[in-house]
Amino acid sequence: CSAVDDGYVRISIRDTGPGIPAGLLGKLFQPFNRLGAESSAIEGTGIGLVITRQLVELMGGRIGVDSRVGEGSTFWLELPLDDNSKQPELSSSCITDSREVGPERLYTVLYLEDNPANLRLVSRLLARRPHIHLLTAHEPQLGLDLAEASRPDLILLDINLPGMDGYEVLARLRAGDADRSIPILAVSANAMPKDVERGLKAGFDAYLTKPLDVDSFLREVDEHLVGNS
Repeated sequence: CSAVDDGYVRISIRDTGPGIPAGLLGKLFQPFNRLGAESSAIEGTGIGLVITRQLVELMGGRIGVDSRVGEGSTFWLELPLDDNSKQPELSSSCITDSREVGPERLYTVLYLEDNPANLRLVSRLLARRPHIHLLTAHEPQLGLDLAEASRPDLILLDINLPGMDGYEVLARLRAGDADRSIPILAVSANAMPKDVERGLKAGFDAYLTKPLDVDSFLREVDEHLVGNS
């Protein structure tokens, strides 16, 4: 356990196992991907780390891993210090820090998108807004579960999702009483006028087309967050 420079506490768990090749680390947090362990006698489904990451992010934290083949792995999670509560008594190896973290009002935005490039782009755009905490889901059911658990202030929703399109996701979100007031913006490559018209009629609060116009995108996000405060 140790303090991190930007006001987080890091908890690390180290093992002396076989380690994970660098080329596979990027797949470690993908659901049902066991990196080949499915052919071994080790039991598991491959969703534990996915759920863990979402839980850590819901608490405003982050999670990662460092690994060397033949030496082992170190999994770590970082959680923000809370200035408004009494600091816990930690061991001498865990240094507390009372630095302020984040703005007084933190908004949660949930983005459902299965394209990694689009996820990276929106993550970089919203990184310009320090008052926004972004949650992402690459498949519909995970997004629905996150929406129920986190009650985000705004939802960005792709239309062409695997297994369940954005319109069905929208309908299921709107079916819940608590979700009816949450602004939901479509973010889609279906950019014909008839697509935009269909989206607005279906109940999206706005319909944004790809490739995104950065200024328009940020303006829509800001307006719907403020309007829903």
